Amino acid sequence: MSLRADTSDPVPSFDHMPEIDVVAAQESGPGAGPDDIWGIPVAEGGELPADVGLTPAAAAAAGFTGRVGQTLVCAHAQGTPVVLYGIGDPQAADPASLRDAAAAFALAAGRSARLTLLTPVGAGVDSLVAAQALVEGALLARYTFEPLKSDTGTVPVMSLTLVVPAHDTDAADRGAQRGGLLAKATLLARDLANSPPNLLTATRLADCATRVGALSGLDVEVFDQDALRELGCGGLLGVNAGSTEPARMIKLTYRPPSGGPEVPRLALVGKGITYDSGGISLKPADAVHATMKNDMSGAGAILAAMSVLSALHCPTFVTGYLMCTDNMPSGSATKLGDVLTLRGGTTVEVLNTDAEGRLVMADALVLATEEPTDAIVDIATLTGASLRALGPQIAAVFGNAQPLVDQVLEAARRTDEPVWQLPLARRYRGELDSDVADIKNMGGPNGGAIHAALFLEEFVAGRAWAHIDIAGTAQNDTASSWRPRGCTGFGARLLTELALGFTREPEDS
Repeated sequence: MSLRADTSDPVPSFDHMPEIDVVAAQESGPGAGPDDIWGIPVAEGGELPADVGLTPAAAAAAGFTGRVGQTLVCAHAQGTPVVLYGIGDPQAADPASLRDAAAAFALAAGRSARLTLLTPVGAGVDSLVAAQALVEGALLARYTFEPLKSDTGTVPVMSLTLVVPAHDTDAADRGAQRGGLLAKATLLARDLANSPPNLLTATRLADCATRVGALSGLDVEVFDQDALRELGCGGLLGVNAGSTEPARMIKLTYRPPSGGPEVPRLALVGKGITYDSGGISLKPADAVHATMKNDMSGAGAILAAMSVLSALHCPTFVTGYLMCTDNMPSGSATKLGDVLTLRGGTTVEVLNTDAEGRLVMADALVLATEEPTDAIVDIATLTGASLRALGPQIAAVFGNAQPLVDQVLEAARRTDEPVWQLPLARRYRGELDSDVADIKNMGGPNGGAIHAALFLEEFVAGRAWAHIDIAGTAQNDTASSWRPRGCTGFGARLLTELALGFTREPEDS
């Protein structure tokens, strides 16, 4: 039943986790349950299953040749429908292609609640990695956000079963469970970013974090307006000045099972602007303005990623700082030319109130440097310049420590959440000099993504740091494979993989 707006759960996916199972292949074919449907892999140019009664010519006439992304619904000899799904060249298979193949199957089986997927045999990917990719693709593709609709018509996935060779069941089960958790993180991030801004205020986002943290092994601290004033978080409070909704800073802490001084420590900082009107520097009334509920996607990605660290037995000590407010114009709003004093005492001349994300994140970056940490990674929908440079499917990364940037790039490769390194060109730093304050929040008209990164670097005190700009990748205008139309949850799986494999930089590097 659909929920009323005033009682809607902003994270409906959090409590719904399909049952994921791995079974050994047997001689028996697809089951006959009314909600069940099987997916059978077909290589490009390969043989069709003998028990579907389909000739290659008939399949080709229907447009099915076995390429990745192709599907064909047909009848099995036992009378049940099956979906043939293309896997391309099995020897060229990789996690990205398997993820896309499973997504195509899940979408073709959109009216079925119970999915069974025969895994490709002989693919050039080990069983654990293949199972993870298949589960991620199937679950991510079937995502919808419909708690506010009166009539959804959606059939949620209740179970997903992988059928694998008997000798692969253990490895495949580990991969499938890992894939399920990573998918769950992304679905949570999508829920948060898709929630309307009148329902997901900073206060309600803090409530969500408290609820998620209690069920995920996280310590959650919420800092209200008074606490933020005591901390001197002038950036967050300055952006919040025009709003009737109070700001919140949410601090998340994940402690790994084995503690001690040798445990690597990673700090994550996320922009949590629950709605960005631009403030006094008001955004134009266009389609982009209407998507600005997703300006908290960085904070959402961190909360989502950290929500699965305990279940994945992450060995890294992770701290998250979520800087949450909306950015609204009013008589009390920060004005152009105002000077804000940030945590740590740095003064900032505000020349554009729509460059607010860097102000709230600067406070958190300083706080992160005040605690033991080996590296800081921030993530934010920060600049339209990154979108114009890289398009809507590739995020930007900057950093002052190449080993850390390389870890971000590797996590991006593993998750197929693409990231491209842009230069932290310090020759442009002078464009941020202010006549009346320590720094201004805007540079010149060109190189905006670089200016934003240079601004943030001012607050990391020389710590190893990377900045991920997801302004382009947070929103999809058109559905593609496992990436739905709307908010994408980009960064949740990337940050999870980063935390799972994080290593500190050697002391003498």
